[in-house]
Amino acid sequence: MSLSVRELLENKGIKPREEHLEILENRWEGMQALRGNLENANIDDANISLRNIPGGDHVE
Repeated sequence: MSLSVRELLENKGIKPREEHLEILENRWEGMQALRGNLENANIDDANISLRNIPGGDHVE
């Protein structure tokens, strides 16, 4: 059973205002939905890498 965002914050001693709680709950649900997609991801398909080249793009 997962905890609600309110319970998680209260366990850490944080008491959000009621007007902020709805925003936080919506964002929490969105993050949980994205996390669910990652848990089912095929690792073999996640082989993308990024490379930072200072000074702009260089083609070799």
